[in-house]
Amino acid sequence: MSLCCGVDTLLALGCMRWAWKRCTYVGSNDSESWILATPDEFEPIPRICRLILAVYETDLHNPHFSPPGGYRINPDYIVKRVTYEQTQGHAPPYLIYIDHDNKEIVLAIRGLNLVKESDYKLLLDNRLGKQMFDGGYVHHGLLKSALWLLNEESGTLRRLWVETGRGYNMVFAGHSLGSGVAALLTVIVVNHRDKLGGIPRENVRCYAVAPARCMSLNLAVKYADVIHSVVLQDDFLPRTPTPLEDIFKSIFCLPCLLSLVCLRDTFIPEGRKLRDLRRLYAPGRMYHIVERKFCRCGRFPPEVRTAIPVDGRFEHIVLSCNATSDHAIVWIEREAEKALERMKESSSETVTKPPKIQELERKQTIEKEHKDAMERAVSLNIPHAVTSPEAEIQEDEAATADAAKEAGPSQGEGKDASETKSKSSSRSTNWDEVVKKLFDKSDSGGLVLKNDIDAPE
Repeated sequence: MSLCCGVDTLLALGCMRWAWKRCTYVGSNDSESWILATPDEFEPIPRICRLILAVYETDLHNPHFSPPGGYRINPDYIVKRVTYEQTQGHAPPYLIYIDHDNKEIVLAIRGLNLVKESDYKLLLDNRLGKQMFDGGYVHHGLLKSALWLLNEESGTLRRLWVETGRGYNMVFAGHSLGSGVAALLTVIVVNHRDKLGGIPRENVRCYAVAPARCMSLNLAVKYADVIHSVVLQDDFLPRTPTPLEDIFKSIFCLPCLLSLVCLRDTFIPEGRKLRDLRRLYAPGRMYHIVERKFCRCGRFPPEVRTAIPVDGRFEHIVLSCNATSDHAIVWIEREAEKALERMKESSSETVTKPPKIQELERKQTIEKEHKDAMERAVSLNIPHAVTSPEAEIQEDEAATADAAKEAGPSQGEGKDASETKSKSSSRSTNWDEVVKKLFDKSDSGGLVLKNDIDAPE
């Protein structure tokens, strides 16, 4: 009897300790070891948020939902606006804008619309491990939407880039659902830059605001030089490993779902999570806007921390009353603007070197952080992780050579070798081959996405 009471007591104490740790966990803990972002690298994010907000307006000359200070854009420079009726459910609404002041061509995509059935269909078009792409797993529906969007707008974007002298940056941005589409669109563009007139990789940027988990960890780290994710404090979406379709099927009982996910993930070892290639993550370099540190209520002057995390990439659910409100693009834009103003004030007070030297040093630091993150991913045995994009190309060429050698002298340079090469390297395939792999003609004449792109034999 006393033994049973002792076991029950230990079990109760263990549960109480777990509950205390989970209930006292705050969003700032995720990035407490990260470095502070600089004003130069964070400067685009508030205006990108305003451009995403502008997608919600029907007439930017007479806006109804403008943030404090307005959108600060020239409506005459909007090249194209696309509504739900025009996308026909293939993608959320978006706009294309030329920012001449900052030399950017921006494609901004809005977030989830809770009353639009097409957005739910996009989210539900997936299951765990359904879609492989570029050596990792991605969300099937979001990849399909990104491919449709590029097919629709590649001509317009290519024309704009050429007309602006091939010197502007190409920026893809989105919020929530749109962030996943923008991130996967960026991955496709980086691997098929000929679709946009041969634009260099360094001219391509993506800003995923309140990012959805849309790609496996090796891809999230690999593209951290071009994809930047922005998370406000306790936002639930980047932290929830549950597939997107399950999240939004349970949107009206989200606290219950988050609690169950939190309990389940407690018993999954960290190493098992990292080695699971099918597990999806928020993409790229992370910018965490922190405004609450020691309590869950009340907002402090925000600060922005940044890193390319490999292990511990927003893996812990925050049981907070702000977990859903921190997902709103309105709040993110407001706090991002406050954080930028605060960074500029601090920078002007402490700057001791010419700005050009500081920018060069920070650029070198960012490049080193990306290299270190890729090496960290390899050291943790994350599937298909590479130390650099160049190393991936070398590995593909080596695999091709080995396959040709095994095929024998009669076939070494023949058809089988070329087929092996096309399978071993997604980077070497041209656009027509990618589309052929992704799509098959259905009996009704429509297009149906295949599930076996880059899948193992």
